[in-house]
Amino acid sequence: MKRSDIKRRPLSDTTLLGLEPDAKEYRELDAGGLYFRVKPDGQKSWQLRYKKPDGKWSWLGLGGYPQVSGAMARIKAAELRADAAEGKNPMATKQARKAAEVEAANNTFEALAREWHASRLSGWDEGTAKRVMGALERHVFPELGKRQYTGILSMEWMELLRGLEKAGILEQMSRVRAYCKDVYDLARVTGRAVNNPLEGVHKFLSSGKPENYAHVSIEDLPALLRAIRSYPHAQDVQLGLRLLTLLAVRPSELREAQWSEFDFNKKLWTIPVERKGRKKGREHLVPLCRQAIEALIELRVLTGAYPLLFPGRSDRTKPRSDTVFLMALRRLGYEGRQTGHGFRHIASTILNEHGFVADHVEAQLSHKAPGVRGVYNKAQYLDQRTTMMQWYADHLDTLAKGNVVSIKRA
Repeated sequence: MKRSDIKRRPLSDTTLLGLEPDAKEYRELDAGGLYFRVKPDGQKSWQLRYKKPDGKWSWLGLGGYPQVSGAMARIKAAELRADAAEGKNPMATKQARKAAEVEAANNTFEALAREWHASRLSGWDEGTAKRVMGALERHVFPELGKRQYTGILSMEWMELLRGLEKAGILEQMSRVRAYCKDVYDLARVTGRAVNNPLEGVHKFLSSGKPENYAHVSIEDLPALLRAIRSYPHAQDVQLGLRLLTLLAVRPSELREAQWSEFDFNKKLWTIPVERKGRKKGREHLVPLCRQAIEALIELRVLTGAYPLLFPGRSDRTKPRSDTVFLMALRRLGYEGRQTGHGFRHIASTILNEHGFVADHVEAQLSHKAPGVRGVYNKAQYLDQRTTMMQWYADHLDTLAKGNVVSIKRA
């Protein structure tokens, strides 16, 4: 569109977009001293013509087009004209507004959370640091990250956390709440916040302890096992569900597992201390029953080219979403009835009811005994657990076939 074709002002969006450059730079009046500038190279921008306090006229740039739309430019121009009418220098007020915008950007929850994360790096291993930031980026920043942290209400935090609670990721919800509470504690002790909006929120949420995870009854377990074996969607997810039933490990441990941790000759999976989120302690040894090895070999055909057993679809260097197994159970019709973590409760119940030694069961679940006993009891009972978990896998096979006769071990 040529300048001569302009029919009305303020300039329409069609006009702004279609104005063609000339051999020389030109300005077209929009309204109220606001001009649209077009350079010979086609670059377009907004300028305000205003009178300085000394009575001289001057130009003030308001930003390039289309980054600054016509509507936005008119709002900025109106603010600056009002400043000029009050005897203020529009150039100074523009700089003050820009500084306020920068300050607001630095006062977002995401900015504060990243500062908190950086302050904790010296006390974390690399895996822990990555998991913490990953949880915040996945569950918090999309909803509240761009908000000023002082303006987020306790009610809004409750709503976000209850969303995670409803999704069944209770352990993750509990961790996210603790992370965010710590973020606000940093603001409070450094004088940038008076109150912590996450204080007391935990009283009205599930605790996130394993016993609170949904799981089917033993009577309904055979149907669930058969449903998993016939899962019609992603084959790697189906194999992941089978491994959760067989190994009684935490879903996060399986999702983040790497092929280098498995020794098929020794029939052993070694979960390193770093991936268990601790700097102290020791690795966790998981004996692999025959059925688990078969599932892993089948999975290796699908994902063996990558370091992770369950690489993400968009980024193969990161594991699948922490809701992947939960969503699969939902697709099978078990929403609210079974979670990935619930398989650990099922294993504990069956093994204890069939007379296996409690210490062996707790060792398989990687539970630490309370008090002094937990400090000094370093035995992993690997031989006993190998026998126990092979019995458990065979027992699940029998349950799935539907011809089990329950006989408790002596």
